[in-house]
Amino acid sequence: MGASGDDAIQAAEKRAESTAARNLPQFDDMPVPGDTANLREGANLNDACLALLPLVGVWRGEGEVDYPTIEGPRRFGMQLTIAHDGRPFLIHEARSWLLDEDGKVIRPAARESGFWRPQDDDTVELMLAHNTGIIELFYGATRGQASWELGTDAVVRSASAKDVTASQRLYGLVNNGDLGYVEERAMMGQELQPHTSALLRRVVG
Repeated sequence: MGASGDDAIQAAEKRAESTAARNLPQFDDMPVPGDTANLREGANLNDACLALLPLVGVWRGEGEVDYPTIEGPRRFGMQLTIAHDGRPFLIHEARSWLLDEDGKVIRPAARESGFWRPQDDDTVELMLAHNTGIIELFYGATRGQASWELGTDAVVRSASAKDVTASQRLYGLVNNGDLGYVEERAMMGQELQPHTSALLRRVVG
């Protein structure tokens, strides 16, 4: 059973003591509104994005990657930035780095960028481009008030990319306000199965 509403509000206020005053670096000379990952600053969140409001922020934490075609499981660090500029979409940028058993950084790892695009029928499009030569188009929906489940409708690969054929993702806020993320992938001749998972804490917003 989750925490009560009052407990959740108190926990959010406690977290905000260290995150509420932080935002993305800004250029003062931009002729258009800058991106913001802090709902207290910048442009107002577009009404079309209200179902995605809890995602807005910068999140950082650790996770695990594993798959039959790699030597694993392996630990990784991750930062996920979800921001907006007042228009009816969210900006998505994620970067990760491999960690050794002691938590020290080995090297940079996967990066992805794209957009969350809420639709009039309450579905959500998530378009992502990866540094590995893969472009994915996900469709999904909000589950409850604080989780989002999406699956690929299309996967496009460059000639040098791995043979990825499908992905499914689930993002969700857990009881303490952290953001959980899990992904399943079908690639390299394998069926759809768990690939990565991470637990991220809010550091901005």
